[in-house]
Amino acid sequence: MRGLLASSIGVTCAAALALPLTPPADAATVRPAPAAEAASAGIAGATSPGARTTPTRPDLPDLPGSTQSLPLSPLTGDRALGGVAGQGLSRRDVRRFSLLGVVWDDPAAELHGRVQVRTRPAGSDAWSGWQDVETHNADHGADPGTTESASGRTRGATAPLWVGDSDGVEVRVRPQTERRTEETGRGARTLSTVASLPAGLRLDLVDPGRATVPRAPAGPPHSRALSPMADPPGEPGALDPAGAGTPVDDAAPAGTTELSADLSDDVSAEAFAASAANEELAPLGALEIPGLDRPATERELLALRGGELTQAQRATPYIGPRPSIVTRRGWGADESLRESGFRYTTKVKAAFVHHTASGNTYTCAQAPSVIRGIYRYHVKSMGWRDIGYNFLVDKCGKIYEGRAGGVAKPVLGAHTLGFNTNSMGIAVLGTFGSAKPTAATVDAVARLTAWKLGLFGANPSGKTYLTSGGGNLYGKGQSVRLNVISGHRDGFATECPGKQLYGKLGWARSTAARYQGR
Repeated sequence: MRGLLASSIGVTCAAALALPLTPPADAATVRPAPAAEAASAGIAGATSPGARTTPTRPDLPDLPGSTQSLPLSPLTGDRALGGVAGQGLSRRDVRRFSLLGVVWDDPAAELHGRVQVRTRPAGSDAWSGWQDVETHNADHGADPGTTESASGRTRGATAPLWVGDSDGVEVRVRPQTERRTEETGRGARTLSTVASLPAGLRLDLVDPGRATVPRAPAGPPHSRALSPMADPPGEPGALDPAGAGTPVDDAAPAGTTELSADLSDDVSAEAFAASAANEELAPLGALEIPGLDRPATERELLALRGGELTQAQRATPYIGPRPSIVTRRGWGADESLRESGFRYTTKVKAAFVHHTASGNTYTCAQAPSVIRGIYRYHVKSMGWRDIGYNFLVDKCGKIYEGRAGGVAKPVLGAHTLGFNTNSMGIAVLGTFGSAKPTAATVDAVARLTAWKLGLFGANPSGKTYLTSGGGNLYGKGQSVRLNVISGHRDGFATECPGKQLYGKLGWARSTAARYQGR
């Protein structure tokens, strides 16, 4: 039956093409194109000399996303030390975007330097202050030597930064300067060297598009309050009503949580496949996989994994109640972007917790847009086969399906370089070097790991062994003992998931074990 239904679905390949803009490097501001040219570029509105007109979007139910790729140029007047000058772009008008990052040709090259951007909100004449973009992003990715990493399509890139709806941008990239002291016959002297910048630097501006997605319910009944997590964490409370339950992009009526069991004829075969990967848990086309209480979750585990459970596991499954999970269809994934098919590992023995380093300025209603932006950045800008993370969690504690293949299955991700096999990656939307994650977020990590690790018999408060695929901490083939719930920095020398989030993982482990009934 599924084959008949799949064969009846027309495959659509209407992915939006990125239209690169290459304004002159010496122009302080480049104005939008005249009406005729703007129409051909997909921009509504024109401009007259001396006046800036904000591009407008037609009032359509769905708008595809897009990527603008702007090559960087040497910074005018930047003093070149050691022959290496900074690169950037002067202030300019661009098509509207919400997320950005700097990309370069060689995925093995590192950007040793500082990347700063400032942007202008759409419809405004006021510019933001300079913001730093996280440059150390190579630690997220497919394991060395895998099909995904060796595809020839991958590129080096900074972490993506969410800036909200914007139509102006300026960027500067300055190489890192290192100084060392050298003893000479006449005393000590200071030597300065400047790192080389990677070749092919460009700024990618991502418009995540707008998806017609009905709003999700206000969240699970045991979600925690939307506030920075205290030490120790507070008691369970209600979500902030201003953040939860707001319609996604205000595009659909309230209260609708799933579509018809049959997907409409205008979706692609890949969209059908992504939805069918979760059909054990939710109807085809569901926008959200509903949560279950613990007894129902235990019955589901016996049905899904019955043949694989030991007698002890059958007697005491040790699995947390299944949390509600927004599906890829629920957050508006354009399935035509990703590579077709799915990749799986053998099991899920560990969970690595990340932050996206994309900033904390988004609202809970914008979270699906942020995820669509990261998805497009991972696939179109960085050349990955799909979004790298298996799951994402927002500041309201809502959980989202990441890489396609089924939330209950051991989907191979591209999240922890060297340790993607037999693990899953959970990315918290935000940056947590100094900012604390909300209590709702950390509780969501605990609920998700209690359920998903429980499917494979893993104890969230225990230890496990993983074999390294190669990285800067552990060589390829090395067996490494790790916490079942680890931070990204446990498998790779990185700041991820940020000091503040990393400090909450002990509580997440004990809480997840409690949710499992241990």
